[in-house]
Amino acid sequence: MDTKTKHFDRTTADVGNIVLLEHVNVTQPDQRPTTLFYVVALGGTRDPYIFVGLENMWVNYGRTQIHMPSRDPQPQVVRGTIGFVVPDLEALKKRMARVAPALKDTRFAWTDKGFCVEATCPWGNRVRCHAPAPEFGDTELGLAYVEFDVPPGSADGIARFYTEILAAPSKVVKRHGAPAAEVPIGRGQRLWYTETREPIPPYDGHHIEMYIADFSAPYKKLLERGLITMETDEHEWRFQRIVDPESGKPLFEIEHEVRSLKHPLYARPLVNRNPLQTNTAYQRNQDAFRGKY
Repeated sequence: MDTKTKHFDRTTADVGNIVLLEHVNVTQPDQRPTTLFYVVALGGTRDPYIFVGLENMWVNYGRTQIHMPSRDPQPQVVRGTIGFVVPDLEALKKRMARVAPALKDTRFAWTDKGFCVEATCPWGNRVRCHAPAPEFGDTELGLAYVEFDVPPGSADGIARFYTEILAAPSKVVKRHGAPAAEVPIGRGQRLWYTETREPIPPYDGHHIEMYIADFSAPYKKLLERGLITMETDEHEWRFQRIVDPESGKPLFEIEHEVRSLKHPLYARPLVNRNPLQTNTAYQRNQDAFRGKY
């Protein structure tokens, strides 16, 4: 027996049942300003294999995506903030400034907060971009979190819902001085449900998608409560209402597209470009993003 064996805190590598927050889905009416913001400014990469026409667009960020089906006339807006990790905040700021003139007649705006960049997409979706940091694992490019604005008094019940129904060990923390349900996901992603006294718009149908390890037990618990809204196929189901598992009280509404790890799209390799590459300052063999995601 090797008495010099190192001892590690193995709990630091534990993950809950939610393995990956893979995409956020919001509709948009015009791919041109959408491309300027999500591809040119944020540095994403339009998926070259799926939905390359005008009916939808998938934009890759590391191993995650934003899905943006084309719908007229009203775009969907997440009731909160979408958080990204990007490899270079200074380069991001330059790209934001570059697209600003072309987006002047939209809802586009951006602010340098120092520790992050906050921006609003042409259709009103709020994003927050961070440099790589230990709180996001070793990710240098990707969808890091979605932070939803929820009514006062709902954080405790939402944390119980994810812990007891989805087997994602969640807790209530302070975010921006307010209670928030923190839901851990995989290698450093999170969902936050942060309480606010500001008015919350009506739900418009946008959704998030996640992969979970134990696919059947949460399904049964949701089915018993009448919360399953769609039986997609053998590897996917959906629900929309978050309720307090103790009282059954509805707390928040956001469609969850839930997939098993046997879904054919799970761990699909995604193409990611190097947004610093240009034709006038071209560097050979640097077309692809070579960081961690």
